[in-house]
Amino acid sequence: MENTIKNYPDVLSVDELQHILRIGRSATYTLLKENKIKTLKVGNRYIIPKQSVIDFLNIN
Repeated sequence: MENTIKNYPDVLSVDELQHILRIGRSATYTLLKENKIKTLKVGNRYIIPKQSVIDFLNIN
């Protein structure tokens, strides 16, 4: 999976995260709100470090 992720920037958008995980929008927001994937929230926007996604995939 990392081979796919390495083509993305170091900070991901919600849309990019959806594409990587191949899940829907509400499932993506559920993961973020439940802190399953570490993220920063600036205003009403999520900033998702790529390493957080890699860590999530390695433990699941």
